[in-house]
Amino acid sequence: METHKEKILVVDDEASIRRILETRLSMIGYDVVTAADGEEALDIFHEAIPDLVVLDVMMPKLDGYGVCQELRKESDIPIIMLTALGDVADRITGLELGADDYVVKPFSPKELEARIRSVLRRVEKNGAPGIPSSGVISIASIKIDTNKRQVYKGDERIRLTGMEFSLLELLVSRSGEPFSRSEILQEVWGYTPERHVDTRVVDVHISRLRAKLEDDPSNPELILTARGTGYLFQRILEPGEEP
Repeated sequence: METHKEKILVVDDEASIRRILETRLSMIGYDVVTAADGEEALDIFHEAIPDLVVLDVMMPKLDGYGVCQELRKESDIPIIMLTALGDVADRITGLELGADDYVVKPFSPKELEARIRSVLRRVEKNGAPGIPSSGVISIASIKIDTNKRQVYKGDERIRLTGMEFSLLELLVSRSGEPFSRSEILQEVWGYTPERHVDTRVVDVHISRLRAKLEDDPSNPELILTARGTGYLFQRILEPGEEP
């Protein structure tokens, strides 16, 4: 029986980058499809149904930001953005629009391959230690089902990307205990920050989670800031436990 190959859509207007990534990713076992601009990327996305998108920012017709926005309207697919932009704020824009991670050009193909493996591994179902056997956690109006990887606020299903869910699951697994940004980056994204800006990936994902889960994201009650450390999830009391 043929095993399922994970499919990756590579979107870049530079033919040389498309060829290199298609060759290398195919050699390590991925099924690869490519697109040369943003409009073609959306068409191929609907035809090919990939498992992950590698998305360049600067492209003709529709840039990577526009593609990311369109994909996030309908899909939680993992997105890794490629950016040659020097301004940190421009890199963060992709994360704020829903990308899971970014790699700065010029990049090492090995680095991108490692990021792809890490993101795909984290978005698969893999319960964290510290989660109850039922897989269901309720706090205030929030219900987190770690088996189905779904979150509800009241009766409404809240759509999270795979990495957003993995981050939430990590924080909840040790509720009441702070995680440093570096620890979160290592646990969820699978790499150690080399530069201070790397941890902005964590800050933006925390901001996105708060926007989706908190009643007042500017005054969070669930995902708290541990001053001088990082972040923690409000302590979840056991049944019958006094606050």
